[in-house]
Amino acid sequence: MGTNVFKMPDIGEGVVEGEITAWHVAVGDFVVEDQDMVEIMTDKATVGIGSTVDGKVTKLHGNIGDMIAVGGPLIEFEVEGDGDATASEPEPEPEPEPEPAPVATPEPVPVATPEPTPSPGASTSGRPLASPAVRRRAKEEGVSLPQVSGSGPAGRITHADLDSYLSGGDTVGGLPIPKAGVERSGVTEVPIIGLRRKIAEQMTKSYTTIPHFSYFEEVDVTDLEALRQWMNSNRTDEQPKLTYLAFIMQALVKLFQNGHEGCNATYDDEKEVLTLHEAVNIGIATTTDRGLYVPVVKHVEGKTIWEAGVELIRVSSAAREGSASLDDLTGSTFTITSLGRDGGLGATPIINHPEVGILGVHKAIDRPVVVDGKITIRKMMNLSSSWDHRVVDGANGAALVQALKQLLEHPISIL
Repeated sequence: MGTNVFKMPDIGEGVVEGEITAWHVAVGDFVVEDQDMVEIMTDKATVGIGSTVDGKVTKLHGNIGDMIAVGGPLIEFEVEGDGDATASEPEPEPEPEPEPAPVATPEPVPVATPEPTPSPGASTSGRPLASPAVRRRAKEEGVSLPQVSGSGPAGRITHADLDSYLSGGDTVGGLPIPKAGVERSGVTEVPIIGLRRKIAEQMTKSYTTIPHFSYFEEVDVTDLEALRQWMNSNRTDEQPKLTYLAFIMQALVKLFQNGHEGCNATYDDEKEVLTLHEAVNIGIATTTDRGLYVPVVKHVEGKTIWEAGVELIRVSSAAREGSASLDDLTGSTFTITSLGRDGGLGATPIINHPEVGILGVHKAIDRPVVVDGKITIRKMMNLSSSWDHRVVDGANGAALVQALKQLLEHPISIL
């Protein structure tokens, strides 16, 4: 039998190290070639790494959250034949601590437990007076009825008496006063690893590097909602149901190609170069069970609204399911974050570095507004945007949002 050391492979894209986010094998497991062993997160994506040999796992190098350099040891195997390495030295066993000398422990003195004193609600047999419903509730609440004072006829215990007992005995107007909370001092430490660590690093870089300014506006999407409903009811089986995001993406394409090119851009901090992009690649901030991902709908400028809707569903679903490719998660030139069902009046979204702007879309709700001097109910949506003030002036960011408002309020112009 020999030892084989599996090393962190070079997974391309200029990656020099990766973080262990999950082990799928343990010491003692027998694995076969191509079996998934470990998940590694890089700056680009999370990848699963499979075994290159058949063998028994004898050692794992690193814990979840550890960074492993390309070429560094990951797993050691016991394999048939000579193997390719010498097993690493086992960690020394800790020296056993000397046992303390025995100390005589005095025998506990039994203490008699006094019998409970029957309450005024007790019958002559010592059994409290209470209805079956009260007895059943007391049993469910873990309350010993002899300890409860009854306020009913002949001292009968009522539901109100149970409420008073459970609240500590204090009442106001016959209603129990809740007990004060119990002071707590425990803490739980949660390691920030994996995707959460990458999110933290990216957000810190974005917020500390980019001087943000934010701009807010409300949009009347009543006509847009009517158009959306009509298009969805007349779509073919191959066409997806359209959301507001599909219309917003199409509207942004028009704006980025007509006077607002500076907002569809990326800024290189080191070279101090602003790159204006003809391609409109829109990142969609997507919440998943594993954290925040930003899958990208590529080349929206070359897609119909239906095609953009199909791709939006595909990349966001892939992100939620954990099957998004590296290409699905890179290359955005502008990002939309949809607060959707969480609603809210406004937010200050953080720009996705190295982009220069981000748009936050809030829930569309019916609100009373003034139209032609009269109060009427319209479907309103709030927009929150943030911009890189180094390269996007306040007037420019505001102008794009106002132009977007005009398109969304006159949605036929989007198509």
